[in-house]
Amino acid sequence: MTNRKMFFTMLWGAVFRRRSRAMMAVIASLVGAATLFCLASVCVAVPQQMNEEMRAYGANLIVTPASATGKSQGIDTATVRNVTALIGAGHSVKLAAYRYESVRINSAPYTIAGVDVKAVRALNRHWNVTGDWPGSGNVMVGRDVADALGVKVGSRVTIGYRAADASASASSSASAKSDSDESTETAESSAQGTQSTQTTQGEQTTQATENGRVSSDIMDNNGTEFRIAGIVDTGGNEDSIIYATTADVSKLAGHERGADVVEYSVNAMGDELNAIVNRINKNTNTAVKAQTVTKITSSDTRIIAMLQTLFWIVSLVVLVLTLVGVGTTISSIVSQRRNEIGLRKALGADSRAIGVEFYVESGIYGLIGGLLGTAIGYVLARVLCATVFGRAIGFDWLLGAGSLLLSVAIAVIASIPPVRRATRIDPAIVLREE
Repeated sequence: MTNRKMFFTMLWGAVFRRRSRAMMAVIASLVGAATLFCLASVCVAVPQQMNEEMRAYGANLIVTPASATGKSQGIDTATVRNVTALIGAGHSVKLAAYRYESVRINSAPYTIAGVDVKAVRALNRHWNVTGDWPGSGNVMVGRDVADALGVKVGSRVTIGYRAADASASASSSASAKSDSDESTETAESSAQGTQSTQTTQGEQTTQATENGRVSSDIMDNNGTEFRIAGIVDTGGNEDSIIYATTADVSKLAGHERGADVVEYSVNAMGDELNAIVNRINKNTNTAVKAQTVTKITSSDTRIIAMLQTLFWIVSLVVLVLTLVGVGTTISSIVSQRRNEIGLRKALGADSRAIGVEFYVESGIYGLIGGLLGTAIGYVLARVLCATVFGRAIGFDWLLGAGSLLLSVAIAVIASIPPVRRATRIDPAIVLREE
């Protein structure tokens, strides 16, 4: 019998004659591999899944005109397409454009937003809307507006557009947006923050013209009648805005122009999202300014950082426990085979051959445990993601290979101390004890 054949025969006997010990080593490796693979799969999949879930809560990037001229004319369709092309390189993108105008209802000033209903609805799936979204001749009002006016779904309101208010809106909105880089929680907050300034400036303009006539009567209630189709309740600045279709706002104002704000929901976060913002701001051809919505992006970063920290802590604990479990099992096997090792050394076996046999035996335990543990870990990760996020994850073959290699490596490393003790056994002492 050749040495190689003898080696595998002894290895086979060592593994299968002591099934209980081998089973303990395999289970220790299995638990470690299953836990680590499950955590790793979740940590790889969850940031992407969570980013997609967070996109349901609105935009994480907004774009506004960069120059004073752009602020008065808005962002035209061609510019929106160019910016979207810059953002969408390698990312999924949703966008919604908003045109803000200052209007009056019952002589009180309000802000109306002209929107593409389909785009806004897709971008802001978290909005709680009672009734319907805006349509031709129908508006949707925020909860604060509805409470102030004492209206409900189906009520009718007369919305008046005044040129004086519009001119004030353009100037104040321009200054407010250029001076508040940090006030980016929502596009509506920027528009809402300028409302009081718009009102004051509008009332001070006593010679403004409307349709060629001088109009300085702030009590003028003339306007266009709209039906209230729905009421939106978000708990944010959206509750203080009136929403109408872009066509209705253009008809109300008597002219068309570009959007004041374009909101984007980009499938990116952290440094990747900041790189997109920098790329837009450095592109002078677009004449727009981009900035992140800090409330959304900071939430993404904070949750992912907490998840990764938890992963490393749990992984470290699992690694230590796996090392202890496998090491204890191998120590038990070495103690049980002490007489056999002493006899083999007395017959001429060198320490290296004995050590290699134990290392290979430990590696086999780690390989079997790693295979079973990786499979169980994938099932656990799939169930976890399906339960929490309602989505399935695919098997990451690179991560699976890493799990197997790590299981084998941990098993071999854990066996080093007991194997070193085994190779130092004095055959004379062992035989004398026999």
